[in-house]
Amino acid sequence: MRRDYRRLLAEMSGSKEQAGALSGAVSLFLKVSRSYWKGLFRCYRFADLPRTNNDLEHHFGSVRYGERRASGRKGASPAMVVRGSVRVLAAVVTPREGFVAQDIRPTDLQGWRTLRASLEKRRESRRAQLRFRRDPQAYLGRLEEQLLKQALPS
Repeated sequence: MRRDYRRLLAEMSGSKEQAGALSGAVSLFLKVSRSYWKGLFRCYRFADLPRTNNDLEHHFGSVRYGERRASGRKGASPAMVVRGSVRVLAAVVTPREGFVAQDIRPTDLQGWRTLRASLEKRRESRRAQLRFRRDPQAYLGRLEEQLLKQALPS
């Protein structure tokens, strides 16, 4: 596949002048192909990697559909916003028969802890937004109090 595509690009490059008014489009096509070359054939190296954007979008659509069915919501759930990067990946790679305990044990403990910390930080940010929406005056008062405690010497 790679060899055939390379031949096609060489042929296009050689006969660019024959394209007339479309020679600019051919040049652009060659430039874009060159810039994407590194990742262009990655899907053929890994059997389970979707071949097209439509195939990839099908995975995301399946996750959204399952999330809506499970939660009863019409739109994305707040949990999908906060933990979406993990939930989508988990939904896509989970086999139909499920996992056994050894499959889900983290191999990179430090990476797992870093991911958990980033998810918790995002969750706390969402919690703060909710607190602000419920009672803006009280929320801002607590923030001001914390700021004054830090600014004043003890």
